Amino acid sequence: MSFKISKEITPQQVAERLKNGEAPTLLDVREPAEWVEGHVIGAKHIPLGQLLMRIDELDPNEEMIVMCLSGGRSGLACELLSEKGYNVVNMMGGLSAWTDDFLVRG
Repeated sequence: MSFKISKEITPQQVAERLKNGEAPTLLDVREPAEWVEGHVIGAKHIPLGQLLMRIDELDPNEEMIVMCLSGGRSGLACELLSEKGYNVVNMMGGLSAWTDDFLVRG
């Protein structure tokens, strides 16, 4: 099953934006146990299963980079959010493809 998302970004491009001092809105939709293993500094954590219940915690006017482990759940999250008018970008390859700093563990 594949999801059609208009905007995509690679983990390397996200890391480059962070290195340049940007502070993009990052949304991590992985499960709590995955979040504890490591996440990007500054990311907001809302597991995919809670996304629609907690959607009011997100700003529809800000571009949001959505991430998960491999890009599948974030693709689904992007589809759900874009249907509600949110400006979302899917991080392709997910955190399994993350090679830079900016990760917090534990």
